Amino acid sequence: MKALIIVDVQNDFLPGGSLEVPMGDVIIPLINKLQERFELVVATQDWHPADHGSFASKYKDKKVFDKTTLGGVEQILWPDHCVQGTKGAEISSELNTHAIEGLFRKGTDPGIDSYSGFFDNGKKKSTGLAGYLKEKGVSDVYICGLAGDVCVAFTTLDAIDLNFNTFLIKDATRPIDKNSFYDMINNINKKGGHIIDSAKII
Repeated sequence: MKALIIVDVQNDFLPGGSLEVPMGDVIIPLINKLQERFELVVATQDWHPADHGSFASKYKDKKVFDKTTLGGVEQILWPDHCVQGTKGAEISSELNTHAIEGLFRKGTDPGIDSYSGFFDNGKKKSTGLAGYLKEKGVSDVYICGLAGDVCVAFTTLDAIDLNFNTFLIKDATRPIDKNSFYDMINNINKKGGHIIDSAKII
C-alpha cells in the first residue's frame, strides 16, 4: 500500500505565522489534490509545550537561529511556534482533513525537539507513526508539507532508514532555507530516496 504523509501544515508555518515558511501556503491546494490519489493519508503536527527548550525566548543569552544543545543533540533555536492549544498550532483550515486517518503529534517533550514525524531528534522516543504504517501494510510513503529543509527532510530520511520505499514530492513542499533544502535533497538521494514532482502522481 502507498501512503501520503502530510507534514506540519500548520498556521505558524504559513504567511503571518511565527515561523513563516516562504510561500508555504501555495502548496496546500496541491496537497489537497494529492490526497485523492492515496488509499491512506496521515499527517503530523508540531505540538510544543510553552516552555519548549527549542524556543530562543527561553534563553537570556541566545537569539533566534542561534545553536545550543538540547537532549544531547545540536539544536537550532526557533521563535516560539506551534504551542499546544494555540491558533498557530492548528492545522490550516485550507487543508482538506476529511481523508486524514491518523494525526501524529511531535515535539511534545520540552527536553528535546522532534523534526521527524517518526522520532525525536535523539531517536529516544517514537511517535508511533512507523508502527501504524507497517500495521496498515504500507510499503511506499510519499511525503509533502512544511518545512522542506527541516521536518519534511528529516521525516523523509527516517522513512528511508525504516525501509519504506520513500518519495519526497518536491513541488508539494517549501523550505525555510533553499540551500539547506538542496543539501537535504542530496542526502536523500544518497540514501536511496526518490525526489519526484506531483505530476508523477496526479
